Amino acid sequence: MRMRRFDDLTIYVSDLEQSRRFYHEVFDMPIIEEQSDDNHVTLRCGHQLIRLMAADTAHRSMVGKAIFSVVARDSIHDISHHFISYEVPIIQLAHSALGAEGKMQEITIADPDSNTINVVVYQNK
Repeated sequence: MRMRRFDDLTIYVSDLEQSRRFYHEVFDMPIIEEQSDDNHVTLRCGHQLIRLMAADTAHRSMVGKAIFSVVARDSIHDISHHFISYEVPIIQLAHSALGAEGKMQEITIADPDSNTINVVVYQNK
């Protein structure tokens, strides 16, 4: 079996509306209305989906546990200024790292539930 990519990622959140606004507004991810309801919101992230699930009692312990990376096209400088303009605290300033496609620049933030999001820009891509 040869894997090609992830299809979707599910993140449990404590406040569905707050998280929907964060991912939609800060990351400009379109909401897929036909795949959303009162308990979850589906957003498009490139060719993949991010599903925000309202944490029920059984899943409350999963809130804030996700760590993932998203690849951006903008410069790391522009990304940093974008987060500042949205008043999103930067956990780790831009730095060099290695990812699935080689050398990259990475900046780390957290969503409203403290899930860690690494925003990466690949060099020479």
